[in-house]
Amino acid sequence: MEQGIIENLITELTKLPGIGRKTAQRLAFFILSMSAEDAKAIARAINEVKEKAHFCKVCFNITDNELCHICSNTSRDRNKLCVVEEPSNIMVIERSKSFDGLYHVLLGALSPIDGYTPDRLKIHELIERVRKDSIQEVIIATNPNTKGEMTAQYIREMLKPFSVKVTRIAYGLPIGGDIEFADEVTLSKALEGRREI
Repeated sequence: MEQGIIENLITELTKLPGIGRKTAQRLAFFILSMSAEDAKAIARAINEVKEKAHFCKVCFNITDNELCHICSNTSRDRNKLCVVEEPSNIMVIERSKSFDGLYHVLLGALSPIDGYTPDRLKIHELIERVRKDSIQEVIIATNPNTKGEMTAQYIREMLKPFSVKVTRIAYGLPIGGDIEFADEVTLSKALEGRREI
């Protein structure tokens, strides 16, 4: 067996996020042990997503149609709009089965030092949606870090001229977590987000 082709596969797999050399090597040998049909199915799926996937023209989720499956679903609550940083965030929220509204993907978070200014994100498109659609609540679900907070504050300011309720997802201690292991910021946010029981 030619060692070069395995090494090439390992090198290519390390380009994936979170995949170091050891994991890439394990994956490469797993792929080698797969049936030819299963390995080809993976390759086809990668090719298909690269050829057909693009952004939804309304919310900027990933789709292979003009509208994503959420925007085209008429049973969704069109009065609520959840703003997220990346399309992958939608998948996580959808798994929770606790949100039935629409989404808007910013495709990043504000970080002027990294070149992520408001004009580079889909903030103008968000404002246009609020202006022309019957949105009653915008839920900002950006990440609870400096960039996410800055983005949430900016969006809140931009939406002030509109008669729309702007909320921020709560965050704090995870279910099953111990207070003793919580960092100061997480504990502070958990206290700020407290509610009556």
